[in-house]
Amino acid sequence: MSHLRDAPVRLTRKDFASDQEVRWCPGCGDYAILAQLQKLLPELGIPRENFVFISGIGCSSRLPYYLETYGLHGIHGRAPAIATGLALARPELSIWVITGDGDALAIGGNHFVHALRRNVNFKVLLFNNRIYGLTKGQVSPTSPLGARTKSTPLGSVDRPFNPPALALSAGATFVARSLDADQDHLAQVLRQAARHRGTAFVEIYQNCVTFNDGAFALLADREVRDEHRLLLEDGRPLVFGARRDRGIRFDGARPVVVRLGEGDAGNGQCAVHDARDPGLAYLLSQLGPPDFPVPLGVFRKVEAPTYEELNAGVAREARRLHGAGRLATLLAGTTTWEIE
Repeated sequence: MSHLRDAPVRLTRKDFASDQEVRWCPGCGDYAILAQLQKLLPELGIPRENFVFISGIGCSSRLPYYLETYGLHGIHGRAPAIATGLALARPELSIWVITGDGDALAIGGNHFVHALRRNVNFKVLLFNNRIYGLTKGQVSPTSPLGARTKSTPLGSVDRPFNPPALALSAGATFVARSLDADQDHLAQVLRQAARHRGTAFVEIYQNCVTFNDGAFALLADREVRDEHRLLLEDGRPLVFGARRDRGIRFDGARPVVVRLGEGDAGNGQCAVHDARDPGLAYLLSQLGPPDFPVPLGVFRKVEAPTYEELNAGVAREARRLHGAGRLATLLAGTTTWEIE
């Protein structure tokens, strides 16, 4: 019987569902994201005790309660900082940061960009509903210009952040976007993010049924979505439309929509996506209505040393040069003086 005890435990979706009552508004897009995570985690072959979900403040930040893993509901905007410390102390863990557009890009903006530039080995899922949902409908850092909300009744005068563009500018090694309503696409993107070594950033368009319902209706409606979205596939032409009869070409840095005849996409009429090209990724992140479709998928995916690996290298070099060291000596310092 020993071989049965030693065999790896096969986990299922139910193993990752906690006993906590899920408390979001009926119809909230967060339910769909939670469902995909509970479906994905058993596929990764990682022991359940090696998953950690860390969140800040907001509707999205309830998610760690609903997963049967280790988790921490932190304070506003500080989830990336907490996750960075954990990643340095326990690099074997699979660490996920759950945040929202307000939590990550307002009070947490500084922590967000520094985690990305350092390439800490964790996943950042930013639930973007373009509104403050938990505090009942105020303007957020991603609300469109002119948005009428409880805090901007005559329309917002703030230009919104573009999360993928911000992440790319910070040097993120994995940047993607998906949509709560497209379960197949969301599953594909989350799967790629989970297997990326380094900071994997995923913006998820998430519908707030109570305070910003229908913000992404053109991307969610199956009857019209193909006319308004550009699915990014590495090595494939940038083609969109229900009949795949349009493509994106770049004249220098200027994007142009081109009409395609049969077979034109493969004859150089439109650009081909390359997830290793940071310039192309940034240009794609700028596309959107009314002139262009919304890109969904992986903008950029490259390999680079992680923060933990670089930090471990510095520690090894310090021990080589100075030995193991003693805490008391470190606290005492090396500079002394006498006071008469």
